Amino acid sequence: LNRDAQATLLPTAAAQVIKAMAEPGRDRKKQKNQKHPGNLTMDQIKEIATVTKAKSKAKDFKGAVKEVLGACQSVGGMVEGKSPKDICKLIEKGEIDVKEPQLRHHLLFPLFTLMKKKKKKK
Repeated sequence: LNRDAQATLLPTAAAQVIKAMAEPGRDRKKQKNQKHPGNLTMDQIKEIATVTKAKSKAKDFKGAVKEVLGACQSVGGMVEGKSPKDICKLIEKGEIDVKEPQLRHHLLFPLFTLMKKKKKKK
């Protein structure tokens, strides 16, 4: 039996939001507290929520989407030209329907590669 401990790292919601905004890299020592004025679509938010749902504390997918919207708010992004806070309010009122998308292989591919156990060479 292979009893070696396996550690997997999943990217945070904020890191995925910044990556989805296609922001250029920066020197973290020289540029502090930089805002990311990007604009995301609701589909991109849902895709990020499906990936981060594995480590989310939310009970359902709607909560995971709201966590991603909170991360988007914290980095200074917008969702379809609106504030993420306004989108959260619309979700709570039921004006925006948030359903978990069907599993798509290309979204979960990074998770599968992280979860694969490395085989030892003999």
